Amino acid sequence: MDAFITIQNLSKTFHSHDGDVEVLKGVNLEIEKGDIFGIVGFSGAGKSTLLRCLNRMETPDSGTVRIGEHEITALDKKSLNHHRQKIGMIFQHFNLFDSRTVFQNIAYPLEIAGKKRSEIRSRVNEILELVELSDKAKCYPGQLSGGQKQRVGVARALANEPDVLLSDEATSALDPQTTLSVLELLKNINKRLGLTIVLITHELEVVKYVCNNVAVLEDGQIAEKGSVREIFLNPVSDTAKLFVKINRDFAADSWVKEGEGI
Repeated sequence: MDAFITIQNLSKTFHSHDGDVEVLKGVNLEIEKGDIFGIVGFSGAGKSTLLRCLNRMETPDSGTVRIGEHEITALDKKSLNHHRQKIGMIFQHFNLFDSRTVFQNIAYPLEIAGKKRSEIRSRVNEILELVELSDKAKCYPGQLSGGQKQRVGVARALANEPDVLLSDEATSALDPQTTLSVLELLKNINKRLGLTIVLITHELEVVKYVCNNVAVLEDGQIAEKGSVREIFLNPVSDTAKLFVKINRDFAADSWVKEGEGI
């Protein structure tokens, strides 16, 4: 199958008074259409920067990003704003408007896109049903649980019927049970809508539960990539080996504590 997202020789350096930090160092990666693809790595590996280069919230210094037929890194501002409508983004800390209801939060990107009020009403109601929040349409974010807020974030990201959904540590602020419900929602969306989902995380359990394929980012470079099963049964990179070791140690420790009645 041909790649739907193609990243070639992507590099990014941040400049500051304290010196330059080379965050991405010639990243190459291909992601197939309809995949749920994970990018894992420890803090400082460049995960968020890489993800944000896909919709040019960060502009790389060099290299290219192609999504479908369009080279995102070559678009002018007007064309980029248009194509961004087809790239949904879910944030770690929800990024909702506290002064807007759930309905109004989801409607916002449709308003920006210039949709008619009747279209907005129909689309928002459709998405509210998909994320199982129809009964919360008139609520404000302050009245919602963390999981419900993230479902609003997912719904808003789906508003313009995107081809790609980017998830920036979307479950790391949630408890395990809520994380599971959000991951189930993403799997359902992927299955029903055929969306390509790219998520970054430092949580191995998230990758194991929801992803088909994974890339390991280490010091700004792709250290290894493949199916989730391949990577975590036979890790090659230092990062993947450490991820697996931490996961095994944690699982063993949890089992011992459970057996001791702690």
